Amino acid sequence: MIIGFDAKRIVSNSTGLGSYARTLINSMSALAKDKHQLWLYAPNSGSDNLRMQVEENDTVRYVYPRKARSGIARAYWRAHGIVRELKADGVEIYHGLTGELPFGIKKSGIPSVVTIHDLIFMRHPEYYNPIDVRLYTMKFHRTCKEADRIIAISECTKRDIMQLGGVSEDKIDVIYQSTGSQFLRRVSDSEMQTVHADYDLPARFILNVGTVEQRKNALLAVKALRHLPEDISLVIVGRHTPYTEKIKKYISEHNMQQRVRLLNHVPYDHLPVIYQAAEAFVYPSRYEGFGIPIIEAIQSGLPVVACTGSCLEEAGGPHSLYVDPDDEVSLAAALQQSLIGAANRDIRINQSRDYIRRFEGNDVASQVMKIYDKVVRGIH
Repeated sequence: MIIGFDAKRIVSNSTGLGSYARTLINSMSALAKDKHQLWLYAPNSGSDNLRMQVEENDTVRYVYPRKARSGIARAYWRAHGIVRELKADGVEIYHGLTGELPFGIKKSGIPSVVTIHDLIFMRHPEYYNPIDVRLYTMKFHRTCKEADRIIAISECTKRDIMQLGGVSEDKIDVIYQSTGSQFLRRVSDSEMQTVHADYDLPARFILNVGTVEQRKNALLAVKALRHLPEDISLVIVGRHTPYTEKIKKYISEHNMQQRVRLLNHVPYDHLPVIYQAAEAFVYPSRYEGFGIPIIEAIQSGLPVVACTGSCLEEAGGPHSLYVDPDDEVSLAAALQQSLIGAANRDIRINQSRDYIRRFEGNDVASQVMKIYDKVVRGIH
């Protein structure tokens, strides 16, 4: 069977969507060997570093537009023209890995599956350009109609799809993202010393990882820090956006420059070391589709404090702590309970570790392949 995939994010996105897609294809490559062909349809070759994280072999190959040369032509190809190529290539099922399907896929007779990660643009449109909200919303409704099956990455996302898209529960499968093992490995003393020195990390700090944007609400953690002991710092790791300037302004106004570090462009292989150097992890996001950094933190042996209102309780489990995303005092109190020496801290870490084993070694590829089989055979 030739299986086609939307590979735009595989070659162009270094964060959550791209990571999901690359991890899935690499897992499916081993599973599909000698049985299926995985053809990755991308509008261009994107980043060499990202593209090469998925190895081309006898099972996996990239496919680019044969005629489209300009950016506009490639965008049109991905949204419309690709269907003709899918038919010409003999593709038997198509998977939109990041919430989109091309126009006319259903009419073409090619069965399709789509993975929807979140509907934040509908739950919290205030974080988006209004034109983008309308565009994304139209795409979402059309995609739900085009798709034969929908994969949601969490129960929270499934509920959103049903409520906001009017989609029947029978059409949706929940398959959690798989998590790797790189954060389980205990780093060496030499690695710890090198990374500590390279980033001038504080002796004691709470860690936050994720794009520094308004929705992820890192400013709440900065505010909570004022209620914690002076020897505790906060390290925020992630791509900067205009919201970062708001955080910097607050830091300056409250003379917190020595207690808050904002790290940008941190290589992925340094992250496990930074996690393990921390004392606790804070994730005050207002809304997420899943929350992979929470899993990474627990794998790294950290207690987690996150916010209510989306799927974060689903990711972190009942033994992490959760507070309202506008309550800095409650966040500070929860973080105080998570510092070294706090009562029951180690117990909570171990209980959380047991909880997240459901996401480790999660055979996503096999689960997805079973969905393909059902769709191709017309079983609903």
